[in-house]
Amino acid sequence: MMDAATPALAGWESFFVIVGSSGGALVGLQFVVLTLVADRRAPTSRDTVNAFGTPTVVHLSGALIISAVMSVPWNSLAAASVAVVILGLAGVGYSLVVIRRARRQSAYTADREDWILYILLPTVVYVVLTGAGLVLTSAPAGALLTIGGSALALLLLVVRKAGDTVTYVVAGEHQPPPAQ
Repeated sequence: MMDAATPALAGWESFFVIVGSSGGALVGLQFVVLTLVADRRAPTSRDTVNAFGTPTVVHLSGALIISAVMSVPWNSLAAASVAVVILGLAGVGYSLVVIRRARRQSAYTADREDWILYILLPTVVYVVLTGAGLVLTSAPAGALLTIGGSALALLLLVVRKAGDTVTYVVAGEHQPPPAQ
């Protein structure tokens, strides 16, 4: 027997499987990269890692969790709506923590692009996700599109951030070779 949420969510199953799988794979890859570069670079302060490194893993995990939540065989869209609102509010709360951490750390000076791409846009995504969760039962087609877009936006923002991180690590390694 099909429940009330099945028809609305059925068309999105493959999308959320793809986004969730990508998010999960990239979380693992992020840990591999961090492990590989750990010995090649001077240690970074914990505050800087918490402000600029940890959000990468959290936002990738967010895309994964959104995808997992949207893949649950819900009995109603109301239950899915509550879950999405909770995820959105958690993301907004975490964004506030990131803002505080970014301002508190002193090892890296974030420029306007950093603030927009890595702090403002993820915050906006979580606010939009919260709104989509609030209207999921009354406007499911638009809300599902917005939830899917939010998961994809987090994934793409983090891919960009990961690219910037690799560039920063590589560019920061212009140290003379050790004396022989």
